[in-house]
Amino acid sequence: MSSLSITSAMPDPALLDLPWNLPLELWPDETIAALPKGISRHLVRFVHLEGHVVAIKETTVELARREYDMLRTLQRLDVPCVEPVAVVTGRVGDDGEELSPALVTRHLKFSLPYRALYSQALRPDTATRLVDALALLLARLHLIGFYWGDVSLSNTLFRRDAGAFAAYLVDAETGKLYEGGLSNGQRENDLEVARVNIAGELLDLQSGGRLDDGVDPVAIADGIVAAYRSLWRELTASETFPESERWRIRERVERLNDLGFDIEELSIRKDGDGTSVRIQPKVVDAGHHSRRLLRLTGLDAGENQARRLLNDLDSYRATRGKSGEDEEMVAHEWLVTVFEPVVRSIPKDLRGKLEPAEMFHQLLDHRWYLSQEEQRNVPLAEALTSYIENVLRHRRDEVTVVGPPTAAITLPIAVVDDGEEDWRAKV
Repeated sequence: MSSLSITSAMPDPALLDLPWNLPLELWPDETIAALPKGISRHLVRFVHLEGHVVAIKETTVELARREYDMLRTLQRLDVPCVEPVAVVTGRVGDDGEELSPALVTRHLKFSLPYRALYSQALRPDTATRLVDALALLLARLHLIGFYWGDVSLSNTLFRRDAGAFAAYLVDAETGKLYEGGLSNGQRENDLEVARVNIAGELLDLQSGGRLDDGVDPVAIADGIVAAYRSLWRELTASETFPESERWRIRERVERLNDLGFDIEELSIRKDGDGTSVRIQPKVVDAGHHSRRLLRLTGLDAGENQARRLLNDLDSYRATRGKSGEDEEMVAHEWLVTVFEPVVRSIPKDLRGKLEPAEMFHQLLDHRWYLSQEEQRNVPLAEALTSYIENVLRHRRDEVTVVGPPTAAITLPIAVVDDGEEDWRAKV
């Protein structure tokens, strides 16, 4: 007799309808979602569940429960990771044999494993951008005292973030959280594991002919060490300078904000003779620009996407002479007259291509290119039409569930021209 047990903080009754009496490898095709996935030591399959997609991994009871609890903890700490859904135990096959327990996580929309990104023949700097994103994720994890133990591209998902990538932890099976923080030895071990794993993963792509000739797998893997060390120094290192250069305190804060981090406190000490000042920042969390955009507009976006949208908002304020007005009121005006009309103008059959904030970022880039090419200030509505037909329509879908195709809709006249911006293209 089956004693199926589903443990979940927010139970979904639809989980009961899945064929838990079958080994995962034998689940019917109508249940399986054909999505790209990375390499895993366990069997993992994507499954349709009530309008969204979940990833199901067969593992042991201990590992499933441990990883479920760890992912919930990381979510509470605001770490970019997949959302845990449930742990399923007590599975029994039709023949009475026990089946492996399973961990269920929600698939991260608009995300791709690194192998799927390389299948698109992207530019050579894609490898560097992926490693930079992974270095940032690793630094964020280390700041909260999380030891990963199996850092790799395969255990990470990537989402486009305004010309860069944002990395999300997928596999926390080997991870452990230390309340007192990590030792230098633990951090260095994670870094070495990352370097070796990344080199192996890229060499595997190279052997399969899926890596650009200009990409050196070993050099790219070594790059995570350099990127991590530079970031870690900026986040944690103390700095000493003459008292007359007190402006460097604000400069350090601004550099950390530019990296996307907020400061919880800043320790400032003066030498006994008053000739020099020593500062030691305590970084509280990443997401500086994302939080500001969310506060002003309610939009939830990646850090680089948020920075780009805030720049457009600032440009809107400046070109309309609203710099002295209430920031939140101007932000609401920008939202309803610029951003939302653009999003509504995207034909429904194309909305699965990219998430809205990424589309808006690419639209701004496209407008800049058109303006340079035609030597005039191309209106936003005109650039939007060109972007939809010449760029967006030819992209592959990056969302998991796309609704049925519908006819294109007319561009709303409420889209306003927000002035010319001199943006640097990043994609």
